[in-house]
Amino acid sequence: MWKTFDLDKPYIERKYHDPDEPFNAYRRRAYHGWTCDEATGEDDEEIRAGLEALEPEIASLPHPVAKARAIDYVLKHTRIAVSEHDYFPCFYSWNCLPNRITFKKWKAEVFDEKLPEIGELMHDMNESGACAIWPDFDHVVPDWGSLVTLGFPGIRERARQYRAKREAAQPLTDEQRAYFDGIEEEYTAVIDFVDRLYRYASEQTHEKAKLLAPSLKRLRDGAPETIFDAMQLMYLYFMISESVDFYQVRSLGNGLDHTLRPFYERDLANGTFTRDEIREFLTYFMMQWQAIGNYWGQPLYLGGTNADGNCRICDLSHDIIDMRHEAGMYNPKIQIKLNDNIPQDFLKKVLSYIRGGDSSFVFCCEPGHRRAIMAYGATAEEAQDFDLRGCYETGVRANEVSTGTGYVNPLKAVLYAMRDGWDAAYGKQIGVHTGAPETLDTYEKFRGAVLAQIAHLADLTFRCADAYDPYLSYINPSSLYSATIATSLERAYDGYQGGVKFNNSSILICGIASAVDAMMAVRELVYEEKALTIAQFNEILDANYEGHELLRRRILCSPHKYGVGDPLADACAKEIADFFSSYVQKRKNVRGGVYKATMHSAMQFVRQGKKTGASPDGRLAGQEISKNADPTVGMDLGGVTALVHSVLQLTPSDYHESFCVDLMLHPSAIQGEDGLNAMKSILDVYLHGGGMSVQFNVFDASTLRDAQAHPERYRNLQVRVCGWNVLWNNLSREEQDAYIKRASAV
Repeated sequence: MWKTFDLDKPYIERKYHDPDEPFNAYRRRAYHGWTCDEATGEDDEEIRAGLEALEPEIASLPHPVAKARAIDYVLKHTRIAVSEHDYFPCFYSWNCLPNRITFKKWKAEVFDEKLPEIGELMHDMNESGACAIWPDFDHVVPDWGSLVTLGFPGIRERARQYRAKREAAQPLTDEQRAYFDGIEEEYTAVIDFVDRLYRYASEQTHEKAKLLAPSLKRLRDGAPETIFDAMQLMYLYFMISESVDFYQVRSLGNGLDHTLRPFYERDLANGTFTRDEIREFLTYFMMQWQAIGNYWGQPLYLGGTNADGNCRICDLSHDIIDMRHEAGMYNPKIQIKLNDNIPQDFLKKVLSYIRGGDSSFVFCCEPGHRRAIMAYGATAEEAQDFDLRGCYETGVRANEVSTGTGYVNPLKAVLYAMRDGWDAAYGKQIGVHTGAPETLDTYEKFRGAVLAQIAHLADLTFRCADAYDPYLSYINPSSLYSATIATSLERAYDGYQGGVKFNNSSILICGIASAVDAMMAVRELVYEEKALTIAQFNEILDANYEGHELLRRRILCSPHKYGVGDPLADACAKEIADFFSSYVQKRKNVRGGVYKATMHSAMQFVRQGKKTGASPDGRLAGQEISKNADPTVGMDLGGVTALVHSVLQLTPSDYHESFCVDLMLHPSAIQGEDGLNAMKSILDVYLHGGGMSVQFNVFDASTLRDAQAHPERYRNLQVRVCGWNVLWNNLSREEQDAYIKRASAV
């Protein structure tokens, strides 16, 4: 029964898509892997037809109830499988099928009928590349502590108790009744689905089903009793939430080691499982997310500090990273809470894995994150036990929702300042009027115009978010999530709409290095050397530097670049960073929370770059812009020490949602014990300098060139993209070239 993973891995890899076939990780849910048992239910087209027939029946119902019934329909009719090759069941229909008659319909109603002007504005912002914006349902972390303590039935019963208490005090409003009805119906649907899985598993005769069936029975009837039960509950909640309910689950556990540790220690003490058996369960558990193949990866975090000052890293923490490493996984991605109290053997192990090519780790500095959280009103106790969500976003555990509102492109702000707000690439006035080029006769005026354009883009984002935020629970009720949050139940209000203590929003800035380098070029060429006017520079940009190759080369070779320790560039970067964070931070949103600034770009450094014309930093039209707090690709020629120095000038903890920098290291620079100590020293400087999150890429350009030429030899080569790691072979040629360029400069 035990130690079967190596035999089963090829099957689990194909559970949700075939890794040997062309695969679009952005559309991962459009695929099927296992066919599942056709006798257990319908295929997707049949379910869609059933949902369309159901739509008239639910059209007049409150949205939480209507959504719950659509989810119930899918869970009752989807095919399932319990394989001899896996300890976790398979969902056939995992492409958010209820959305057709719920989310998509209600979202269109809001933006087409209720907020048409906002919909048009958001379209212009997105298409121009000035600011990527949409209603965000992608950064949810349930209260895993409540889930593993109460189980699905216990969560439902707790909601019933809160409802009864409120009804005893005063009659429920229609909205409150819909809130509790939605929870009741959705959790009943979940429990019924677990019963379906249990009954099916009970009919199977293979060894894994004999372990799985009683675990499902326990989850149907109550709370998890073993670590295997707890992992099973996490997997089931994840699949239902993300793949049916349409809320991404952006952490596994409130610290996977912390959430599972009581089960781990109890099972070992009682002899329920051996440590080797638990390690095997962990391997199968984590493999589920590699099978899913989410482009952004599935995050989980480890470690942290208890109230007594001791680090939470334990034997289970070691087992999690060891089994993931031994299995050769690139997903889930793992966040490590970093502080001076972290055990050095654990830290060095993680660093050795990174040095060996596993780029899936990110270090999140506890002091910086705590300062950021307390700055928007959290108590010291709440900050002590903070959650990490998504890539490395910070939040108060079980009591904060922070929607990613918009990604502001400051390089566009530079271009708008040069053209009085006109977007030459998009052909429309997107920016604010800050004066014709000839009126910006000093660098101080130009700098002021850039900051005004940045403020304008933030204002547009505020305007859109403040308009659509009141409709979040109308568009997508969060009954599954809300029931896990005690504050939401107490308030009888949707947890994603305003039912938690901290109902925050975040606005992200990406491409700061590109903006700084562009401003430095304008300063040098227009205002110091007077070699060009802004109008002439605009003509050169319109030509995409054609016929001006020598000028472009000179710009690229200028020493005034962010990320190399240059005082002028660093001062400019600090001014932009400080301006943006102070402009955004603590501004009230319409859900009773605040806006938080974020320095994190996700994939917008590529997407917005494609929509941004040639820029004064020597960048050609359509090329990517800089990401996170990183320097522009190919410009970080001062080494990692200079880069960290530049980054820390930006006061990372002023960014209350997240702030991250990517560091690229050449393998030859970190060999042996001295190499591990060098990596540790970098972390120490960043930690004690006020940093928040930092991640490493370790490879040389020759390896990447060979991987580009011979992809079949490098199926498991991974790189850190932004807040996640991806397989090299899943990157576009253009993205690969950018990594090769940066690796060549290391």
